[in-house]
Amino acid sequence: MSEVPPTRMNQQVFKGKLKAAQGGHKLLKKKADALKVKFRDYAKSIAETKGSMSADASAAFFSLTQAEYAAGNFKQKVSEGSMTARIRVGAGVDNVAGVKLPVFTKYETGASTDNQSLGLVGGGKKIAAVRSKFTNLLEMLIKLASLQTSFVTLDEAMKVTNRRVNALENVTIPKIEDTLSYIGRELDELEREDFTRLKLVQGKKEEELKQEMKRKALLPKSLETDDKKANEADITAQFDAGDDEDVVF
Repeated sequence: MSEVPPTRMNQQVFKGKLKAAQGGHKLLKKKADALKVKFRDYAKSIAETKGSMSADASAAFFSLTQAEYAAGNFKQKVSEGSMTARIRVGAGVDNVAGVKLPVFTKYETGASTDNQSLGLVGGGKKIAAVRSKFTNLLEMLIKLASLQTSFVTLDEAMKVTNRRVNALENVTIPKIEDTLSYIGRELDELEREDFTRLKLVQGKKEEELKQEMKRKALLPKSLETDDKKANEADITAQFDAGDDEDVVF
């Protein structure tokens, strides 16, 4: 604080800094609260998705076992066919309180399937059920990946936001307030010194004015006294007749 000159201009500057810091602290607190609400929602959705995905995965693999029992081992025929993906994953962005969260979505590529003939001999319904169940499982995996990635990103954003809130609340704002308090004390001290100096100057001027008035009041009396004494004095008493020489005609 000692390096800050205690002037009115610096006081106004630091008042502006304090107002900006308090406004930023308020906005960051609101942002942190919004992120916490979204964080809880993501945690709840992840728990629900994981709980349902375990049952979907068990059902999908059990359905695969049933299809292999009904139609035989058809994995070789599937691998011999076209490996062009019919489903792809697209990445998007969700904005939550200024934080960009990745969002994954699936979309159909429109590629044709060349294994539609599977199950004609037997087990066609089971193979179709396997395809449906694994498609649902894939959707759940994409949803879980999106939620988990957004959850991690949101967690990092919350840590950064909380650090900024704590820095403003415990470091920046108290430092600015201490600086303003120091400037205010110094300015008050300067005002007291100026007031004391002005009072001394004013008192000295008043004392000089009183002395001047006393001098002017005494001056006419002394002049009247001297004139009166001069009038009352005998002019001839100043001369001696014996000092004059005889005049001879």
